[in-house]
Amino acid sequence: MPRRLNRLLPWLPYPVVMTGVFVLFAWLQSLGASLIVSTYVPVLLAAAVVTWLEFTLPHRHDWRPPGGEVRTDLVFITIVQLAFPPLVGFLFVYLLIAPARALNLPMASLWPHGWPIWAQAVLMVLAVDFLRYWLHRASHQNDTLWRLHAVHHSVEHLYWLNTSRFHPLEKTLQMCLDSLPFLLMAVDARVLSLYYIAYATNGFFQHCNIRVRYGVLNYIVGSAETHRWHHSRRPQESNANYGNTVIVWDVLFGTWYLPKDRDIAELGLQDRAYPKSFLGLMRAPFTR
Repeated sequence: MPRRLNRLLPWLPYPVVMTGVFVLFAWLQSLGASLIVSTYVPVLLAAAVVTWLEFTLPHRHDWRPPGGEVRTDLVFITIVQLAFPPLVGFLFVYLLIAPARALNLPMASLWPHGWPIWAQAVLMVLAVDFLRYWLHRASHQNDTLWRLHAVHHSVEHLYWLNTSRFHPLEKTLQMCLDSLPFLLMAVDARVLSLYYIAYATNGFFQHCNIRVRYGVLNYIVGSAETHRWHHSRRPQESNANYGNTVIVWDVLFGTWYLPKDRDIAELGLQDRAYPKSFLGLMRAPFTR
């Protein structure tokens, strides 16, 4: 491979794929595709591309996970990311949203429904990440929340499926911030879809084992380069970079961290005997 191309390649995957998923969403919508198809086709395509890139352009060969870890993360993505959110969403609608609307609470007026859809999506990304930033930061500082969040930090090989490894109770807390307020405000379903595409695709890259470079984007988005430090085994390195889709709140509140002179030594928890199986990880917050 020519040296110039080898230097250029790491800069391309993130902006090309992120741009591609939104172009694909707009194209599918212009063809009259349903919102579900327009949302999930770009996300699934992004997952396929990231998987291929992890094999062809790996950041570290020693981060390739063993088969048992992949199976555990596949269970997480099936149960916690695909099956669990619709159930929680139904409970939100039945127990909270429907009663709130019956009371004619002026929640919808809090959202700028007249803005262009893409502008609303950007606002939602910033608003969700502001709320999730403080939950994430608290999860590293509060013992009870950390018991739940430690499940996510139990990974010792970063690759894109890690984005799904969350305890269902922590996932519920996250949905109370990234879904419930916006459902109460009756945010347009297209805005919710655009947010999900941004969150999911960025999350794939954030946890990926791909040789990527972000440059100035490290100060804007939750990048792989910054998030790898968040998964460091050393608390003085992992207690930083709490941003999800964007990292602007870390920049503003002084928790942005990206050393230039070294790479991460080890990933995971200080408790090296932490459970590795799905059921063990479900029990861990209550037993360890």
